[in-house]
Amino acid sequence: MIARIAPIASPPGARVGSPEDLRRYDLLLAGFDLLDQAIAVFDATPKLVTWNKAMLRLLDFPESMVRVGTPFEDFVRFNAERGEYGSNHRSPAEVEHLVAERMAAVRAFQPHHAERTRPNGQVLSIRGVPIPNLGFVTLWTDVTEQRRYEQLIESQNAELENRVRARTAELEAATARLDNVAAQLARSEERLRLIMDAIPALIAYVDSGERYRFANKGYADWFGLDKNTIVGRSIEEVFGPEAYAQIKPYLEQAAAGERVSYEYSRTNAAGKPVHARSAVVPEASLAGGVQGFFVLSIDITEQKASQAVLIQAQKMEAVGQLTGGLAHDFNNLLTIITGNLAALKDKLPAHQGFEDYLDPALSAARRGTELIRRLLTFSRQQPLEPSPVEVGALVHGMSQLLSRSLTERIDIKLELPTEKLHALVDPHQLENALLNLAINARDAMPDGGTLTIALATRHVSPSLALLVEVPAGDYVQFDVSDTGSGIAPELLPRLFEPFFTTKAFGTGSGLGLAMVYGFIRQSGGNIRILSTPGKGTNVRFIVPMSDSPPPPPATARHPAASIANESRLTLLVEDEPEVRKVIRQQLTELGFPVIEASNGIEARAMLEAVEDIALLVSDTVMPGLGGRELATIARTLRPQLPILLITGYATGDAPGGNPNIPTLRKPFDRAALATALAALEFPETPAS
Repeated sequence: MIARIAPIASPPGARVGSPEDLRRYDLLLAGFDLLDQAIAVFDATPKLVTWNKAMLRLLDFPESMVRVGTPFEDFVRFNAERGEYGSNHRSPAEVEHLVAERMAAVRAFQPHHAERTRPNGQVLSIRGVPIPNLGFVTLWTDVTEQRRYEQLIESQNAELENRVRARTAELEAATARLDNVAAQLARSEERLRLIMDAIPALIAYVDSGERYRFANKGYADWFGLDKNTIVGRSIEEVFGPEAYAQIKPYLEQAAAGERVSYEYSRTNAAGKPVHARSAVVPEASLAGGVQGFFVLSIDITEQKASQAVLIQAQKMEAVGQLTGGLAHDFNNLLTIITGNLAALKDKLPAHQGFEDYLDPALSAARRGTELIRRLLTFSRQQPLEPSPVEVGALVHGMSQLLSRSLTERIDIKLELPTEKLHALVDPHQLENALLNLAINARDAMPDGGTLTIALATRHVSPSLALLVEVPAGDYVQFDVSDTGSGIAPELLPRLFEPFFTTKAFGTGSGLGLAMVYGFIRQSGGNIRILSTPGKGTNVRFIVPMSDSPPPPPATARHPAASIANESRLTLLVEDEPEVRKVIRQQLTELGFPVIEASNGIEARAMLEAVEDIALLVSDTVMPGLGGRELATIARTLRPQLPILLITGYATGDAPGGNPNIPTLRKPFDRAALATALAALEFPETPAS
């Protein structure tokens, strides 16, 4: 049998340990072997002191190498030569250089955690923990198959019983050597206790009466107890009635001799829920039955939180994909509706009462357009137009709008800084976000109250940046607070879900906060909500600060009034007939003669055959040949040809083609089309 602990000299006058002490040591060592993780202990030299069997299984070291006293450098060199740290075709000099680098890091040992993928595809999580003045512990965990430990424990339980019987026989036959063995066991047991406390896992031993007989420091800390005071307590005392009720059925299975694993949750001393995954292995008694249980637990609170974040992100992504896919069809429909309504309004005589029907219809269509844009912003598919915005002036300017949107019983309080603060955001979306939050606050204060909007600067340090999921730097912080009814704690995690609302049926769409969340995240900031039922709600969000003042307003250009449109034959390419009809009508009303093509292939033939074409207006996405590909062909045939692309998708970008070609997004009216055409560069028309 290979020695598992380095021999230690007995101190003079050492007390003889009892067989029970020796047996307890063996039980601890056997339990050490039951761990699914590979563990090795090195002394300060550094040389191997002890290890568990998982080290051989996970790391594939030869048994002849894994022995007490093997230098750490031998393991590094072995790994380097077989390609564990990258290429296995290194020269001897490269191997020695790699070994020297790693040994230098070991001599300056610090607690660390890393992952390494082995050549066979196995992924190992490696954690190193120093043992003060003694050496260090290295823990390897196979994160490729985390649940294989049940099978490992089953096979090792029989070996544990055999080892106990064998050691008992050896101890009975070696009574004369008990003095030296007892001294060694006392020191080894203390070392093992240090190791157990340094292991980043929760380990305990419970007797058949469900009372703790051993717990390492990590286990006791997780329950907010001292490891010495936990011994002798019952499981129900330590867990509390609620958590104990969760695990009781599994303990009953373990008492019947079954190996069990389970997950449970409890509330810690700070009032926060924590989660753990446990494996319980019963220890069989020589007289029959179960005399105790080995317990190995892992804190999975962060894993649970990550899973919740992933599920939320998947929900958001699904809604975003759905919204982006529907945007094209809705924008085409809205183009047809707004275009025909606007044309009808122009053709009907004024002051005949037709405006009472047409104006609400046009207004509803424009609201539909704005809703699509807001949905696309929420799903991060609508490009924002960020610019430096003086947020104090923006909030102050919104106060009149907010006062009209809120009831007279609600006081609006602004806390604005004296100095100017500039944020890099889309000003229109910021106004929409503040209006959404104000309306939510109004609905939470049916009997009146106070709405407070406060602005401040906020610096996010690198350490805080990881927590709030934004880059480190300077931000502008908005606080929108109300004195309303508040929100129940169990509803807070769902507030940013699309279509989730706390309002009565028919009074809220459930999209307001979701759109605000999408805008803030797309702008490079983050948002959180704090609320106390009966006391009110605070919504705080941050957006990047800008050092640049807002640019001066651009001088408006008069739409295409001076352009000799009648001399510019326009090729209109659109695969939707009704949309094509509306755009042709708008072009004609602007004075452009129009020829049409229903797809890109037909348009290419016209470009090759008709030399008089002076303008190309094309849809972006069409079957067969898309608008950007058509534009590339047109620029090859006629480098000076003005081109305007139109699209109903979230963005006009598509793979290939020239990204600098101007794009007009649907739906648009005649004025918007005229403005887009006026911005094109037409070649000089020779005088007639």
